[in-house]
Amino acid sequence: MSISQSSDLTGKLAIVTGSSRGLGRATSIALATRGADIVVTYLSNREEANSVVAEIQALGQKAVALQLDAGDVTSFDGFSTHLKEALANTWSRDSFDFLVNNAGFLRAAPIGKVTEADFDSLCNIHFKGVLFLTQHLLPLISDGGRIVNISSGLTRFAGPGSAAYASMKGAIEVLTRYMAKELGPRGITVNAVAPGAIETDFSGGAVRDNPNINKAVAGATALGRVGVSEDIGLMIASLLTDANRWVTAQRIEVSGGMFL
Repeated sequence: MSISQSSDLTGKLAIVTGSSRGLGRATSIALATRGADIVVTYLSNREEANSVVAEIQALGQKAVALQLDAGDVTSFDGFSTHLKEALANTWSRDSFDFLVNNAGFLRAAPIGKVTEADFDSLCNIHFKGVLFLTQHLLPLISDGGRIVNISSGLTRFAGPGSAAYASMKGAIEVLTRYMAKELGPRGITVNAVAPGAIETDFSGGAVRDNPNINKAVAGATALGRVGVSEDIGLMIASLLTDANRWVTAQRIEVSGGMFL
């Protein structure tokens, strides 16, 4: 067996859900910088998605934007059809290499005030949607491909108001191990990446825009600052290279050392 390892992703094709902004955008750009092409997905803001596509193309890579409601299982058949068309028309291929299940949101509430509607919305996009979108796309993922599921630092440390959200992410970490076990015979690795607090518009941009929250997070982080989207995107891009081909079924926290 060759022991040569490469950090080059030239010729690889990735789908990054929820990639019109935030962590998904940063991940898409980081992958494109290493030579990968990208299928950008967005829920409603086509303009933002097109902007990401333009950034990727400016790096010399191919990209398309497809609409996807990652929390609506009934939409996945249609998405799969559009994806097959994009694969054929843009790349003259019938498969892709990497799936990054990133799409999501936080609806914070203490346990005593979590509504059934909030619970269902969180479950649909963070757990049910990840399972069934991956199921729909399995026939299109190349053998030897990679799946990355986005978890959260909140599965290790508790943040009041995040019980329902963090529970879904805990389920994703278990699902990741099962995916790794079942897809191992195809050479597909599956890992969960768990970001800490990041300066994005997630949860209304609280970490980014509230100076008190930002300072508190930085003070609780070993590296002394709040994370930025690029910290996560670069790590995921590295994880998808051949240098990490023997890593699977892992929860990898990328938090700068929060609450050690």
